[in-house]
Amino acid sequence: MYSKNNDILDVDRNKKQAKLFYDRISPYYDYFAGIFEKKHRNKGLEKLNIKKGKIVLEIGYGTGQAIKKIAQKVGTKGKVYGIDISSQMYKITKNRLKKANLLDRVKLSQGDALKISYDENKFDIIFMCFVLELFDTPEIPVMLDKIKAFLKEKGKIGIVSLSKENGNSLMVKIYEGLHKKFPKYFDCRPIYVNKALKDAHFNIKTNIKNKMFGLPVEIIVGYK
Repeated sequence: MYSKNNDILDVDRNKKQAKLFYDRISPYYDYFAGIFEKKHRNKGLEKLNIKKGKIVLEIGYGTGQAIKKIAQKVGTKGKVYGIDISSQMYKITKNRLKKANLLDRVKLSQGDALKISYDENKFDIIFMCFVLELFDTPEIPVMLDKIKAFLKEKGKIGIVSLSKENGNSLMVKIYEGLHKKFPKYFDCRPIYVNKALKDAHFNIKTNIKNKMFGLPVEIIVGYK
């Protein structure tokens, strides 16, 4: 179980600060983070193998790159839900979906994902890409428990996240140093992704290990 006593760094900014930060960077997000996250995001979606007619939730949809692809995959008989903390990301994503004529199959929300409430056993798939590591350490199991309740029996969870599996690597140490010094700007940090999902009693099907700027990245698909 995650606790303040392990070696995962804390998240020292509050939700209001997080919203303000992502509101400010939203117009530029696709020009830096979005570019480098793209291949990992696409690999995560590929491994989820989303079919037509499925009901899918994306937590932390950002500028809508993934949720647009998900909406295309579920087709007219499927439905996609999304939540993001940033009101500006919400506007960008809504506009992206409108231009793609996909708004009718997507229900977007703006707010704190820890406070969302959906019916139990509602979703076939839930996806998070570079989002789980934004939650403070004690919040991670809470978020995963909520996800598990929202998923249908045998439903799938897809997580793409910075990983602390190789915590002694130079790049992890450098990044964690930046996180400590500039916690409001380097607000995410590497976490033990596989362990978090196993502790939440998900059955891991896929675990792909990649790197981004030398930082370990894990792409995991698990089942409820």
